[in-house]
Amino acid sequence: MQSVKVVVTGPFNAGKTTFIKAVSEITVLSTERQVSDVSGEGSGETTVAMDFGRITISDDVVLYLFGTPGQERFSFMWETLSEGMLGFVLLVDTTDPDSLVDATTMIEFFRGMSDVPFVVAANKVAADDVDQIRSLRETLSLEDSIPLLPVDARDKDSVKAVLLGLLYEILESMG
Repeated sequence: MQSVKVVVTGPFNAGKTTFIKAVSEITVLSTERQVSDVSGEGSGETTVAMDFGRITISDDVVLYLFGTPGQERFSFMWETLSEGMLGFVLLVDTTDPDSLVDATTMIEFFRGMSDVPFVVAANKVAADDVDQIRSLRETLSLEDSIPLLPVDARDKDSVKAVLLGLLYEILESMG
């Protein structure tokens, strides 16, 4: 059995915990805590350490999913969670333009940590909205070789498609 460590990262409130919960075959270990308006990021919950889930792809392959916190103040966890990863998913909320600057920073950070394949998953965008996907690619300065995949982080099949896209990129890089 091949174990594959995948990091799911992205800005605050992009849908990382929802993404992992949608597809995990185990109860997701989550470290969400309440945040308030004092932080300047609204109220609700945020991941402060990590989320952890697992999905069996085949008899031979299991993906272990590690979700990161979205705020840069938790970047020490980004570094810790990136150790040993074979690839990462950068999840962005296309309805939150302010978070795209954070997404660009996160791409640079994770690329600097490890030269592994990654995909960008565009949450809350229709699969056929070519203009929005093209605009997002330009905003994030993504090379054409980096897959930019639409996703509904609440939908198991949509999340699986993103993970399979990443797995394909990992396999391509190996050989």
